[in-house]
Amino acid sequence: MTRELTVGEVAARAGVAVSTLHFYEAKGLISSHRTSGNQRRYTSDVLRRVAVIRVAQNLGLPLSTIGRALARLPDGRTPSRADWELLSAEWAVELDARIQQLKGLRDGLSDCIGCGCLSIDKCALVNWDDRLAVEGPGPRRLTADRE
Repeated sequence: MTRELTVGEVAARAGVAVSTLHFYEAKGLISSHRTSGNQRRYTSDVLRRVAVIRVAQNLGLPLSTIGRALARLPDGRTPSRADWELLSAEWAVELDARIQQLKGLRDGLSDCIGCGCLSIDKCALVNWDDRLAVEGPGPRRLTADRE
């Protein structure tokens, strides 16, 4: 029989606040069950899942991306090295795309803020007559690929 952990034990062992665990659970990233006394109990696999979540967040991945990845893993099983290799390979592609976008933003930073405001005389993204407005708000040319 697997030993169950209290929310406080998981928080201490994972190095996160209890409120963080509640938040992850509310987002469907981890799960627990309730005792007859209505106390949360976690299986030990949640410790590795929290570690995966924290690493992914440090990489800048949104919780929705993390949640989709974790949803593909079997419930109640500690994520393995093979699971991590699959997840990290998928995330590497997304991170590479972000790196390219950031390099482009960095390289054009002194010339453009990407808003199409026409206030900069050497703007490479001139948006005459506000033609990009039909595509939505914000810096369309710089953010359209990420949406």
